[in-house]
Amino acid sequence: MTDEARDQAPAIELIGIDKRFGSVHANNNVNLRVERGIIHGIVGENGAGKSTLMSILYGFYEADAGEIRVNGAPVRISSSREAISHGIGMVHQHFMLVQTLTVLENVMLGAEGGALLARGADALRAKLAELEREYGLEVDPDAIVGELSVGLQQRVEILKALVRGAEILVLDEPTAVLTPAEADQLFEMLRLLKTQNKTVIFITHKLREIMRLTDRVSVMRRGEMVATFETAKTSPPELADAMVGRKVILRIEKGAAHPGEIALEARNLVVRDDRGVTRVDDVSFTLRRGEIVGIAGVAGNGQSELLEALAGIRVLTSGEILLNGEKPAVELRNPKGMRALSVSHVPEDRHRMGLVMPFQACESAMLGFQDDKVYGGGLLFNRAAIVADQARKMEAFDIRPRAPLLKTANFSGGNQQKIVLAREIERNPHVILVGQPTRGVDIGAIEFIHKRLVALRDAGKAVLLVSVELDEIMALSDRILVVCAGRITGERRPEDTNQQDLGLLMAGVSEHAA
Repeated sequence: MTDEARDQAPAIELIGIDKRFGSVHANNNVNLRVERGIIHGIVGENGAGKSTLMSILYGFYEADAGEIRVNGAPVRISSSREAISHGIGMVHQHFMLVQTLTVLENVMLGAEGGALLARGADALRAKLAELEREYGLEVDPDAIVGELSVGLQQRVEILKALVRGAEILVLDEPTAVLTPAEADQLFEMLRLLKTQNKTVIFITHKLREIMRLTDRVSVMRRGEMVATFETAKTSPPELADAMVGRKVILRIEKGAAHPGEIALEARNLVVRDDRGVTRVDDVSFTLRRGEIVGIAGVAGNGQSELLEALAGIRVLTSGEILLNGEKPAVELRNPKGMRALSVSHVPEDRHRMGLVMPFQACESAMLGFQDDKVYGGGLLFNRAAIVADQARKMEAFDIRPRAPLLKTANFSGGNQQKIVLAREIERNPHVILVGQPTRGVDIGAIEFIHKRLVALRDAGKAVLLVSVELDEIMALSDRILVVCAGRITGERRPEDTNQQDLGLLMAGVSEHAA
């Protein structure tokens, strides 16, 4: 191929890509063309096949059929090393970093520079300084990765790819774990990479991000590539309809709340972490039946610890929690005890706390309720009852695929979230504590989850919602509590506030000044 032909060829071309995992047709004759020097978005519901397609491009999987072309030339990619050799780098949703090593050591892994590590480290340190100047990717090379913020850890992943010479950068759901400010910083970096003729493939389910960032966007649905648009010539409703295959209601439809008696009251709660640092500082509030109370704040300001304390996972340093006007009769508060008191908990991190990934879906779906008589109770479980119970929940919550025996890890993020939601709210609890309900979840699943939460409110349940998505907080909540540095800095009703007002409170500006 001549240099001129190579320059005119697309950066990436996938032709007739096909991939099956048993009975699941993950990619069905997929065609994708990504031009050089643009940001190309790929959207689709969880389980649409986006990540599988990119894993084939990066060499984690080999396609059953089809062809990959890089800069117009057919290539075979059977490992990540081969992908890197073709100038392809990938930043995964769950970072591939060693938490106890420094930034420099993480970037060196696999690219040590020969037997003389010191010489390789010096050369790499100079390269990192060059990338910092060129792209604004500032990060301390001697910092321990586990002590960095999530946004900086992601920056390390991008540096790893660029150090290895990546001209094509694939990012899989890159903002799923970022704060809004961190996401803005990421977008600025990606735009700068684009000005240097780098090609970015951006996988997300957030339509607002697609509209803000990308030049072109391709839509996948149930393993097939169904449409490609110039971003400037499409709209969120058009993309949502293409993703789901039907009209999607992007706004949350709910009537007025009719709050009843107090279901949960927090009085002067103080929670300290394992290092003795105060994470929740003298917090008091009430939660009534028939309302959704949202907690807004930048991640890391005590919301997680508050939610875990209310769920019985963290021990209170001081203060008390009342349910239905009474102090719980359980001496040692724990999740099992709180569930017995009709308090359910959808954790913020479904992987770390909500599911056991190697378990079958039907096994993850009974966690915390395994002693119930419906499952047999005692030492011997009724296997048929466990599978049948999960099959019923899968139908009710539209969990795909309808495979109770499939490993939890093999479900997409949105369907994993539905497994947790089905487990927690099918027991008809009085109080539902929900953390980040739509983190890493596609537009169709978001619509489903939001409708369920509103239906719970309308059924007289008390819902406490923690989310870093301000749009979600404002759309779902009947009252909003804003937290900063472990304290409540203000209370608002959605109709009486806006994102600027909430942002000031989230930054710790006094309610009077706000």
